[in-house]
Amino acid sequence: MKLTYRQRMFLYFAVLFTCFTMGIIVFERSRETTFKTEALEGKLDVYAELIQNSLTDDVSSYKENLSLISSVVSNLRISVIDLQGNVLYDNIVDSYSTMENHLNREEIKIAQLKGNGSYIRKSETNNQPYLYYAKKFIDRYIRVALPHTVQLRHFLQADNMFLYFLLVLFVVFLFVIHKITAQFGASINKLRNFALQSHEVSPTSIQFTEDELGEIGRKIIENYRLLEENRKNIFLERQKLLQHIQISEEGICFISSLNEIEFYNGLFIQYINQITDNPVSNPNVILLDDVFVDLHKFIISREVNYFESKIEKHGKVFSLKATIFDDNSFEVILTDITQQEKMQQLKQEMTGNIAHELRTPITSIRAYLETVLDQNIPEDRKQYFTLQAYNQTITLSELIKDMSLIAEIEEAPNTFELEEINFVELLEKLKDEVHGGLIKKNIKISWSIPDNLTIKGNSGLINAIFRNLIENVVRHAGENIEINISAFNEDNEYHYFSFYDTGVGIGDEKHLQRLFERFYRVHEGRARDTGGSGLGLSIVKNAVLFHKGRISAKNRKEGGLEFIFQLHK
Repeated sequence: MKLTYRQRMFLYFAVLFTCFTMGIIVFERSRETTFKTEALEGKLDVYAELIQNSLTDDVSSYKENLSLISSVVSNLRISVIDLQGNVLYDNIVDSYSTMENHLNREEIKIAQLKGNGSYIRKSETNNQPYLYYAKKFIDRYIRVALPHTVQLRHFLQADNMFLYFLLVLFVVFLFVIHKITAQFGASINKLRNFALQSHEVSPTSIQFTEDELGEIGRKIIENYRLLEENRKNIFLERQKLLQHIQISEEGICFISSLNEIEFYNGLFIQYINQITDNPVSNPNVILLDDVFVDLHKFIISREVNYFESKIEKHGKVFSLKATIFDDNSFEVILTDITQQEKMQQLKQEMTGNIAHELRTPITSIRAYLETVLDQNIPEDRKQYFTLQAYNQTITLSELIKDMSLIAEIEEAPNTFELEEINFVELLEKLKDEVHGGLIKKNIKISWSIPDNLTIKGNSGLINAIFRNLIENVVRHAGENIEINISAFNEDNEYHYFSFYDTGVGIGDEKHLQRLFERFYRVHEGRARDTGGSGLGLSIVKNAVLFHKGRISAKNRKEGGLEFIFQLHK
């Protein structure tokens, strides 16, 4: 029969207290017997001293000298023994001279060692039990003995009153243990029943006692209720996530740390079939097919937590991304980016075509100027047309240069060399280069950047970022203003910068989201009058993206325009 927790606890406490009580009883009764024995031995010691004081050197006078003590103390056996163990006198034996040597008697042995000793045994003379007490003096042993009768045994036994008291206390304690364990067991049973039937029993129907144990029980019930609510919420969120994944335009697959497929959507299988040569229904092929060899290397090495590549197959382009989670499981995402790639290619081709087409009018303008300069026309008209043509030539040249730079960043980023760039040194050089334009508009420039702040990047592109931002201020922000550049934060990967001016800003904030588009102008006419290719901020954005950063623009509350961007260290 299996005992309940309450029964086991009661049994443990009962056994423990029983052992404790029995130990106290044994110890107390032993101590009380010892005390009574010592008291009796003290009385016998007094008799031995009286006997010693009554004796003389004349052995024949022992009987007469000890007769008084024998008559006063009834039943007291008196023996006088010399140091060699010979009995010199015994008041209950007439022929004591014939008695055997007593050195082997236990009480004499103890007296030899300690000076006195007691022992209970049967007499060799009359076969009666005695309590012997022997004391060693200079020239003899004095031994006294009392018959070990029923009365003497009762005297030496411990008092039973303490035993009765302990037994009553034992019963009371067992009753208290019974009440405590019953109360504790009731709370345990309630929690047990709730744990076994949690789906059938309402937490509010369980009542606990108003004590610490009840408080614990109520807290456990409350935690269970919260756990159930969270479990339901997680289940609902999981269902939402799975539903979102199913309708997503990306093929998604989750793989465990043991490379076992845990979940995938239908689009993932569809993309797998478009990439691989043979039709498949098992997404596990992504871990086996050689077309995903780069992914396999990433999974094996796991030097970084993120992987991205492109796969071109059967006239389509797919983006392959993989992310490793903290538990070493990972997610694989396939996206059909064929259309995006085509659009990107069209943009790049358009940029190249525009640059190509612009070279012809530039050549024509220059040839025209050469002709004009050679012909005989009025000097004022000649000067005017020459200047206009020249200005247009400069504008077109800048446009070609800017467009070529954007195309190079997008199409051939690997051609840009990387080096350690010190921002303070770069800004000081740039300030000297744009000094004329700043003076003309009375624009002051300052920065708050540590002298040792550096990144590994392309110096030409970093220069282009700040140059185009400064030139944008000079052209559009107004006069008598300030430019401030600061490195306001950093983390393990990025430096964060702020570039703002105190100029006019942008009145309609709808333009802020389009500032970085190519050829986009807030005020078309005014912008063309102030010059520029219309590609300055687009170059800034692409240069920031090249350094794995992001950039955004906003109006300042105090006035002016602020650009916030980050650059990878």
